[in-house]
Amino acid sequence: MYYVEWQKRGLPHIHILLWLKDKLKLNQIDNIISAEIPDPSSDKKLHDIFVKNMMHRPCGPHNAHASCMKNGKCSNKFPRKLQKETIHNENGYPQYRSISPADRGQTATIKLRNGDYATVGNSWVVPYSSVLTKLFNVHINVEACSSVRAIKYICKYINKGSDQAIFNFKNAELENTIDEVYIYQFGR
Repeated sequence: MYYVEWQKRGLPHIHILLWLKDKLKLNQIDNIISAEIPDPSSDKKLHDIFVKNMMHRPCGPHNAHASCMKNGKCSNKFPRKLQKETIHNENGYPQYRSISPADRGQTATIKLRNGDYATVGNSWVVPYSSVLTKLFNVHINVEACSSVRAIKYICKYINKGSDQAIFNFKNAELENTIDEVYIYQFGR
């Protein structure tokens, strides 16, 4: 199931929902989805693509005027909590393993919009698939969702469609009949 929407600047944005035959176990999720900066000595190409596309730019105290900031907090919940293993939370989305630099986690230096540079760790990583990131060289956020509530939300979001409005102009001199069945079917 997929849904394509057009962002404010005219760029396409797609939501894709895939159903898997077998449910993923937590240890399998880490093989498919990562929330850690890739090691540049293991895969330099992935690391370079990743730093360019998959880091949430620092916000909050680092940039209080970032577009993601709502009521003094990042609306995307960054920086994320660092943890040594992937766990399920009550929302049906896993909290992915993301190791701190003190525990052998990687850091990356990213260029900010104002031209400055910042060194960031795994708490600023957008969950991704290394295969898709290398293949498409773009920002692709990959999430595993397992609760019925999460899946219902995603299905609703994917199927929301564009807004519709019905209006008409009436001529006061003519008798205008309203075809409510047509209006209902047209608005579906």
